[in-house]
Amino acid sequence: MHAIIGLGNPGNRYVSTRHNIGFMAIDHIAVETRISLTGKHKLAFVGEGSIGGNPVVLAKPRTFMNNSGEAISYLMNKFHLTLENLLVIYDDLDLPLGKIRIRPNGGSGGHRGIGSIMAILGNNDVARIRIGIGRSAIKDNEIEYVLGKFDADEKEIIKETNAKIFEIINIIVSHGIDEAMNLHN
Repeated sequence: MHAIIGLGNPGNRYVSTRHNIGFMAIDHIAVETRISLTGKHKLAFVGEGSIGGNPVVLAKPRTFMNNSGEAISYLMNKFHLTLENLLVIYDDLDLPLGKIRIRPNGGSGGHRGIGSIMAILGNNDVARIRIGIGRSAIKDNEIEYVLGKFDADEKEIIKETNAKIFEIINIIVSHGIDEAMNLHN
């Protein structure tokens, strides 16, 4: 079973913000696969189903971004997951809007959500899909920027990006992350 987890912040205040692009990707995958995220577990909203005949768990942590590791650890224990079957989707300021990078492991790059996951798991072998949100044109505006909402033009780019993410997820669960990296990085 693969677990595909999108990072973000819970609550209406953060819906459609740049920092919640991982949640948006999971929502898109859920619609495409008809997997309902109605399972309200202790630390995450969860849906179970399949992609390409392969069993998957989709999840959105109920913890705030900086505590994502708690939710990931909980999900790994709850569903008896291994690192090899874990995939995390999150935002990246250092990539242009809509740009996708797939990696089998790596550092946090300063992202506190992925940093929390690596700290709690004690491992940086966490497969990930980073989605570019770009940087603010205004210096020293990082927090406001990541917690800001996408404008209409940006929403169109994200819509296209989520379609690509779904293609990538299909490849990862069927053929592995190396195949997805060869085709999409």
